[in-house]
Amino acid sequence: MSYVPGRYAAIDIGTVTCRMLVADVDAGGAITELAKEYAITNLGEGVDASGVLSRAAMDRVMAAVDRYVAVRDALADADHPVTTIAMATSAARDAANAAEFAALLAERGVELAVIPGEREAALSFLGASSDFPGETVAVVDIGGGSTEVVAGCAGQPPERAHSFDVGCRRLTERFFRADPPTAEERAAARDWVRAEMAPFFAALTSSVPVGRLIAVAGTATTVVSIREAMAVYDSARVHRAYVSAADLDAVAARLESLPLAERERVVGLDPARAPVIVAGMVILREVLALSGLPGFTVSESDILHGMVLEAARA
Repeated sequence: MSYVPGRYAAIDIGTVTCRMLVADVDAGGAITELAKEYAITNLGEGVDASGVLSRAAMDRVMAAVDRYVAVRDALADADHPVTTIAMATSAARDAANAAEFAALLAERGVELAVIPGEREAALSFLGASSDFPGETVAVVDIGGGSTEVVAGCAGQPPERAHSFDVGCRRLTERFFRADPPTAEERAAARDWVRAEMAPFFAALTSSVPVGRLIAVAGTATTVVSIREAMAVYDSARVHRAYVSAADLDAVAARLESLPLAERERVVGLDPARAPVIVAGMVILREVLALSGLPGFTVSESDILHGMVLEAARA
């Protein structure tokens, strides 16, 4: 596959986070990262119940995008124009006022595509599997409103993919009332996740010989940063780190025992992610159990990389 060399900016607006990658792509598809930006904006706050994006949530995203546009523009010049791609996922898919949100971005010169879960899954697979050529892998992307699971041979079209309306913010808002969530609340959430996902994994494990589970996005990267007690996040240490089931269980048990005020002080956890991290752990533990694998590999190459590669395809 050939690519159009150039400079690209990918903006991913999720239910919990808003992120940007600016990167150069060469003719062979190699990516050189120039800038990465990240903010927890909680666009999907309350969407599961209300069906609309709140103005406060949209304003948080706009503040992040304004900052990202400035970073992008500083990396653009006559020799390096920047092609920009912006996509929104679960929260915007679910919201009745997504057009209003897109109009606010258009005022900033950012054209938004609200993508279906199947395309989100394919882009996550494209980005995450690029580091494991020739391997048969499954990629899990746990978001705030949805979780995508996609499997196949890296470098080829996916063989199986599904987007579940199961995400860490959606789970938190539906099941958790106590602080910290009670064992009964966690069990109810776990049962729901398993019921939603088990049929897909039964079909997957019987038809695709997955040898590696790759986990992308904030829940998975947080497991490593907490395990390694990273006072300052180090993506080089997180990328391609292996997490066993025992490691995951230990981190999850620690987080689920703490009230929010104490979770916010855990070294390695972004305090803004603390309200939804217990739910994220519930989902990740169920995915790992259903996969039948003893652990997973964390990847920093995710949907942003997939967006850049897709935009650069000749």
